Amino acid sequence: MAHEKKKRGVTILWGKGLVLPLVIIGIWQIVSSYGLVSATVLPSPLQIVTTFYHLIINGVLLENLKISIYRALAGFFLGGSIALILGFTVGFSKQFESYLDPTMQMLRTIPSLAVTPLFILWFGFDELSKILLIAFASFFPLYVNTYNGIRSVDMRLFEVAQVLEFNRWKKLTKLILPSALGHILVGIRLSLGIAWLSLVVAELMGSSSGVGYMIMDARQFSQTDKVFVGIIIFGVVGKLTDSLVRLLEKKLLKWQTNFEGVE
Repeated sequence: MAHEKKKRGVTILWGKGLVLPLVIIGIWQIVSSYGLVSATVLPSPLQIVTTFYHLIINGVLLENLKISIYRALAGFFLGGSIALILGFTVGFSKQFESYLDPTMQMLRTIPSLAVTPLFILWFGFDELSKILLIAFASFFPLYVNTYNGIRSVDMRLFEVAQVLEFNRWKKLTKLILPSALGHILVGIRLSLGIAWLSLVVAELMGSSSGVGYMIMDARQFSQTDKVFVGIIIFGVVGKLTDSLVRLLEKKLLKWQTNFEGVE
């Protein structure tokens, strides 16, 4: 009974979330149908859907999307892996914190666009430069959240672990990791989002493939409908990856009871 009620609640929530987009699309279609705005400036939703269909049929969209997903995931896993290792190291040790964290905090304030010319000079226009740029951008949210997660563990739990004679491994796996997991998962969500955003910048670096390249190519030929298809793809894939991490978050943190807002 409780499960069915929860399922019904999720369906209602999804329904409410679709109201605003459907209203916007409806108004947009009416405006386009009456020719109030030029199709070059703002193509109709039906025109965008038609272009989307043709790009899927001829394989252009799927081919570019596959390349973009590979770049985003490769960059995220590279940057995320280093972020987890350094976040745990700095969070666990004051000694490492004093040596590493000031540099990390300084690098964190440097925008990805600022280092793009350096990446081009050092690594050229190959895949490596794109993946490294995405890794650079996605590193910091996960590093900061991992570090903060470890440092937010209640000291009283360490006192209990001391009484139970936990060794370092047990402290890490039974105490620190479960307590910091919420922060780490938030860091993963943010890093995935940043990886997907920085992918656009990466694909401007002399790229000849990918969704970002497809958008830039369409812009040069004033194919606004194609630009909208690329933007929608970025939005949908970004939302799907975020929802996937949120689902993982619910499963791994189901033992926590948090405030979920008022009705």
